[in-house]
Amino acid sequence: MGIAVVSKPAFPDATQFNPDSKYFDPKAATDNPRWFNVEITLVKRTRRILIKELRQYPELSRMRVLQTGNRLSITPVDPAEWQFIMAIL
Repeated sequence: MGIAVVSKPAFPDATQFNPDSKYFDPKAATDNPRWFNVEITLVKRTRRILIKELRQYPELSRMRVLQTGNRLSITPVDPAEWQFIMAIL
């Protein structure tokens, strides 16, 4: 748990081209990859904040990750929401 930054831009995941890999994708080609990786670097460790806790704060009531049907890994965070969360860490 923590804050991280993308430290290397997206690059093709080599396992998609390897027939012996469980991540092999027969539709992927080196000139047209389907799967990408990014490298991240830890900036700061934080405590775990559960969604249940986030829902308690009216300041975060419009936060997308708290809306039904959103996936945690792909939801943007508004700058004001980010500042609020940083303050409760």
